Amino acid sequence: MTSKSGSRSVRISARRTVENRLRSQGFARIAGVDEAGRGCLAGPVVAAAVVLSPKDRLVGLRDSKLLTSAARSRLHDEIVVSCLGWAVGLRGPAAIDRLNVHRASLEAMRDAVFALSPLPDFVLVDAFRIPSIPIPQRGIVGGDRRCAAIAAASIVAKVVRDQHMVHLHQLDERYGYARHKGYATPEHLAAIARYGYSAAHRTTFRPRSLFDTIK
Repeated sequence: MTSKSGSRSVRISARRTVENRLRSQGFARIAGVDEAGRGCLAGPVVAAAVVLSPKDRLVGLRDSKLLTSAARSRLHDEIVVSCLGWAVGLRGPAAIDRLNVHRASLEAMRDAVFALSPLPDFVLVDAFRIPSIPIPQRGIVGGDRRCAAIAAASIVAKVVRDQHMVHLHQLDERYGYARHKGYATPEHLAAIARYGYSAAHRTTFRPRSLFDTIK
């Protein structure tokens, strides 16, 4: 979300309106849940669940895509130190190919929620509802920009996934994972055209630009 002040565009941080309303209704541990990596050609989809403390002083929480890499890393470190609980779940390329990326993302989200200890008593999810969890939940469209807990989860998921992609790059530098994190950049598509798919790739993800590059 942005607002205009003179000629400058000012980004607005995600708010705690939803969480505060739920706390007024008696819910104490409210988890935000989001994922990273749905649209990539390689690497896992990573989901994070974060329970923010109502007393923390985190500044600048917003959708991870609106932050620089340095800002994401700083906020990630602040979140994991100050929050009441956080956890991640992931599904790798083989599971994504078998399930499809939407179902794989939901499974990773469910794993992240169940990895929290103690479990939350309410779950806020970016856009979707998570099947098969015995906890009240709400899907919020645009939640990573509107809701602080979901924004925090988006940051944790993104940083954890980026770290995983850097590790994959260290194992195999041909594809440049540390630079593009598995997205379909020209560099990545050219590497696939030259070397083919690796074990880190999702073989069911075949964008038209990939065929054009290979041809």
